[in-house]
Amino acid sequence: MEELKIKIKELSRQAAALSRQAVETSKVNRKQGLDLMRQARDASKQCQALIQELKRQQVA
Repeated sequence: MEELKIKIKELSRQAAALSRQAVETSKVNRKQGLDLMRQARDASKQCQALIQELKRQQVA
């Protein structure tokens, strides 16, 4: 369960960093900014999936 919490934190930080980077990059290169935002969304989705898994483990 601890590994899951660590992975959630890592993915959360990664999603936030990618999102910030996407905003800055899109000012110069829209296509690259959109690609970074997609990566941020993917990291966020993975994070949410792990949070759901953590909740399931806590209930069981």
